[in-house]
Amino acid sequence: MSRPKKHYGQHFLHERGVIERIVAAIAPRPDDRIVEIGPGEGALTLPLLRAAGRLTAIELDTELIEPLRERAAGIGELEVIHADVLKVDLTALTHGGKLRLAGNLPYYVSSPILFHCLAHADAIIDMHFMLQKEVVDRMAAAPGSKVYGRLSVMLQLACRVEPLLRVAPGAFRPPPKVESAVVKLTPLPAAQQPDPSLAPAIDVVVRAAFNQRRKTLANALRGRLDADAIRAAGIAPHARAENVSPEGFVALARQAHSAGLQVAPKLADNASQ
Repeated sequence: MSRPKKHYGQHFLHERGVIERIVAAIAPRPDDRIVEIGPGEGALTLPLLRAAGRLTAIELDTELIEPLRERAAGIGELEVIHADVLKVDLTALTHGGKLRLAGNLPYYVSSPILFHCLAHADAIIDMHFMLQKEVVDRMAAAPGSKVYGRLSVMLQLACRVEPLLRVAPGAFRPPPKVESAVVKLTPLPAAQQPDPSLAPAIDVVVRAAFNQRRKTLANALRGRLDADAIRAAGIAPHARAENVSPEGFVALARQAHSAGLQVAPKLADNASQ
């Protein structure tokens, strides 16, 4: 049994009932190309491997890799990639097919991992992740909710977000100080996603709007979109970010994009906010 490392944010899932429910939700099939992020001690790895016959695991902690290989011996074909998932080209793992992602994500870096996965959404069938419940609530939040924000908008523009189950701290070793939840993300068909050419404008408009979420859009987007452009998107300039739907942000981004070079330098300058 491995000692969880605090600097990796490790909390090993051990409760059998929870594991069975997650595996049932994933419903792995023979020959699914499953990639697990952060397999830990293999609580999910082994049942997924048993059902699918093969699995790729991405693990940063060197000390966990060999014990995982030993546990998987004779169950199926396990490939372990020793790497930080943020540096892994997920699309390159498809080998001509599509991936199903799963994992108990380190809570301190869950949002960057989610955005990294979104960057490879065209190569992904679905994703089942264990996350801090607060994050799952934000992911699935509707406009008007206090927890609706940038994460909600960006994920919902790319995926169908389905919270599946809550998980109590006692299901882990050591127990985290927060509740957890499992969420399913299914990338939307290309026809249901925004035009890729709008992606930079969407990113910047959403960042700017939620960076100053207490301000009206007219104030938060000052220097990027004026009141007339906001109205042209079908949104009241006095509205606040938390009341604008994901589709509304696409409309705002379309106005910014159509402004061309007058807006683009400003957008680029603020892309890291």
